[in-house]
Amino acid sequence: MTIILFDDSARDSLLPLTYTRPIALLRVGILTIAEKWAKYLKSDTAYLTVPYLQEKFPFNPTPDNIFINGSVCPDDALLEAITALKDGDALYTQEVLIAVKNGVAQSGIPDLNLDGFKLIHYPLSITRLVYPEHIFINNGQEIIRDFKLLTSNRSSAPLSGTNTILGDNIFVEEGVVVECSILNTLNGPIYLGKNAQIWEGSMVRGAFALCEGSQLKMGTKIYPKTTIGPFCRIGGEVNNAVILGNSSKGHEGYLGNSVIGEWCNMGADTNNSNLKNNYTDVKLWNYSTGHYRNTGLQFCGLVMGDHAKCSINTMFNTGTVVGICANVFGAGFPANFVPDFSWGGGKHSIEYQLDKAMETIERVFDRRNKDLDDIDRKILSEVFDLTKHYRNFN
Repeated sequence: MTIILFDDSARDSLLPLTYTRPIALLRVGILTIAEKWAKYLKSDTAYLTVPYLQEKFPFNPTPDNIFINGSVCPDDALLEAITALKDGDALYTQEVLIAVKNGVAQSGIPDLNLDGFKLIHYPLSITRLVYPEHIFINNGQEIIRDFKLLTSNRSSAPLSGTNTILGDNIFVEEGVVVECSILNTLNGPIYLGKNAQIWEGSMVRGAFALCEGSQLKMGTKIYPKTTIGPFCRIGGEVNNAVILGNSSKGHEGYLGNSVIGEWCNMGADTNNSNLKNNYTDVKLWNYSTGHYRNTGLQFCGLVMGDHAKCSINTMFNTGTVVGICANVFGAGFPANFVPDFSWGGGKHSIEYQLDKAMETIERVFDRRNKDLDDIDRKILSEVFDLTKHYRNFN
């Protein structure tokens, strides 16, 4: 059986994070949504997404397929309902199509009208990512679920005796190095991925996940419901934030109630506000409507797309969205929406030329022994064109 994870309308409301990936490759908890489904159902995954992403994330139907909404996270009850589906069954809740069992895919795409399918209503609540803030809102719960999934019937590697550990809800993969740090698991688990490092003087309170190859620098302070994706380097203070992977926040500064994409870099002493001075609800830019949307949240910080950078001492206001390949610098607060491929971030921003952005990405990739291939170039070129109308700097 192949799990085909399809994008639905949530893809548009999750921008800019989904400009460069299918929804199911967003990380929430320890794992991406795709990794969760693959581990639970012990199956290969494929993707049904927008055409310009399809080459990088292929759609490979087989004679035995189950289509699952890529914005939906698995839980025990939902898994039971999905595994019980028979060919021709479609599982839905309210207005959301959750899964379709389609043993033989003709065109490979399930009929969104579901003509000829047996509709089965799912009566329970689901965890679904519709807006970027749903990632950090659901992160604590998803860390706990993923921790159980990844550690069941396994033994943790040991930790050095130089550390202070509160509670025993911790799992350490092989190659992890932690010295002279405080790890508090009394209110949530701590998961340390393969070859991760926590340097001296760090303080961590679970629920927390530090994924493969990532590092916490000396004196880092981590608050609950935080995930650091693979191959990141993090310092300063982080609270209820998710960093998808391959990004750096290597110095002092506060990051809270936020989602940071891949290949981002935050300069020294970068801070974001996550609470307005008047304590009213925070609004976030919505790409699909071209307007700010009320999140209904009192605490909401920064959403940053892949390949974005910001200079030292950058101050992000409450509810700021930074697009793909934006380069943010200058005095004062950047705008609450910094368009993709912006150079500046303030009133006098200009367009970040595509070839110049590619050159920067090449240099970033070269440091990690990675090449910017033709497929990624085409994706970035497409995003450049798709977002051009947002760059109205005149």
